[in-house]
Amino acid sequence: MNTLIIGDIVGRIGRNILKDKLRQLIEENDINLVIANAENAAGGNGITRKVADELFEMGISALTMGNHVWDQKEIFNFIDEERRIVRPANYLPNTPGRGSSLLNINNIKIGIINLQGTVFMPCNNNPFFVADEEIKMLKEHTNIIIVDFHAEATSEKIALGYYLDGKVSCVYGTHTHVQTADEKILPGGTGYITDVGMTGPYDSVLGMDKDKIIKKFTSSLPVKFDIAKGPAQINGLVIKIDESTGKCIDIYRINKNYI
Repeated sequence: MNTLIIGDIVGRIGRNILKDKLRQLIEENDINLVIANAENAAGGNGITRKVADELFEMGISALTMGNHVWDQKEIFNFIDEERRIVRPANYLPNTPGRGSSLLNINNIKIGIINLQGTVFMPCNNNPFFVADEEIKMLKEHTNIIIVDFHAEATSEKIALGYYLDGKVSCVYGTHTHVQTADEKILPGGTGYITDVGMTGPYDSVLGMDKDKIIKKFTSSLPVKFDIAKGPAQINGLVIKIDESTGKCIDIYRINKNYI
């Protein structure tokens, strides 16, 4: 099972570069499953039904989210029914949507879990304990479980990776929009990376217009952030999973800049 994980998609530029290049990446890497973080996919904030459908039509099988999941209010109209979208599982009880999902790809079942960190992030339930609960449910159906940990602190991400080592196939970080160079297979067979990175404007600050961000840091005035224009990048991760054991047997980064 070869899975391509796409780092946080930012706005139309991120969607357009995937529309142009995703099929090629799938073919070059012999990909069976594509997962993408889409919490910034609609204008840089949240996701809409139209944008979700656009991403699914490209060949993306599942969308994970994060702290911007509710930024587009129309998501409340479809998140309960759309099983291919998962929001953080450690949100408080009675939150719309689901924190994990079970996909069937070529008659192989794959579990996907989305979690949100607690450091410099809104207060939610403990992601470590919630992960255990979600894994227990998914293990009744599959050994292949992939975890998107949408978190700020590298220490929290690394700690969760080791905590879940041997329990899941892969733990990967999202949210910071900067790809890290620490991809590895942990001792128990779990693939890990601290952050997959960002798919969106290359000449930017985390996808936003760099001049606006610089103004924010060099003045005492409020600044409206806008998505940057220009060339695009795709950050991603490929993991190869043993279908019988659920263990990661290979892992490597993708960093494509289309300048």
